[in-house]
Amino acid sequence: MPELPEVEITRRGIEPHLAGRIITGVRVRERRLRWPIPLNLAARVTGRRIARVARRGKYILIDCSANERAGWLILHLGMSGSLRIMDAGTEAERHEHFDLLLGKRLLRLRDPRRFGAVLWQGGDIGRHPLLADLGAEPLEDAFTGRVLHAAARTRKAAIKLVLMNASIVAGVGNIYANESLFHARINPRAPALRLSLARYETLAAAIKSTLKQALAAGGSSLRDFVHSDGSSGYFQQQYYVYGRAGLPCRVCGTPIRALRQGQRSTFYCPACQK
Repeated sequence: MPELPEVEITRRGIEPHLAGRIITGVRVRERRLRWPIPLNLAARVTGRRIARVARRGKYILIDCSANERAGWLILHLGMSGSLRIMDAGTEAERHEHFDLLLGKRLLRLRDPRRFGAVLWQGGDIGRHPLLADLGAEPLEDAFTGRVLHAAARTRKAAIKLVLMNASIVAGVGNIYANESLFHARINPRAPALRLSLARYETLAAAIKSTLKQALAAGGSSLRDFVHSDGSSGYFQQQYYVYGRAGLPCRVCGTPIRALRQGQRSTFYCPACQK
């Protein structure tokens, strides 16, 4: 699944092609995504000028506000989605379900598993049910160990599950939770309420550092994810623990172990992560 770095890289890739452009229509080939694409979407967006492209957690937010009429297109890549900028005449291939038309160009959503979303929110974007309860943005300056400690210190759940709770931290998925915990030297099974403020400070710094390294490497290209220009990321070549069960730890040589937490795979070094 595309996680925060992949979504942010996608946002950065499409914004120069969208900002300032007039939406000339939409083309829907398959409406049945995770949530159905609104039937009246074309009427909502056609003729609006795109002001900017933002991100909240794993959601891409296209600001279509104009003439005091606030409106946002909400996109989610789901499990295997990607967004591409193409010439308007490019023929659609299998799994390419939605086009946002921009005159001679278009933005196309490819989503083989159909877990993505194309939704509309009029008015305050922060009030949309999918966004209203999201937690702190880990790449913002305001995200600190103290903030994370305050949100997690009463939780009995394992710290790895807490990191993947979007109401606490927005957008840190399985890959980057595993990698961040390794760099913070924290066992993923440790109860969140037992970690000290100092360890949360270390963890918050590790989350930021890991996400920024992933951004610099173009994210992780796994399964169907590609950038908006069709290129791939290569952060997966830098993983310390994720997907490396049985392989030697890059720091101490101890074999990496795997376990299941919350129906997701967890990878850790039993020597480095206490």
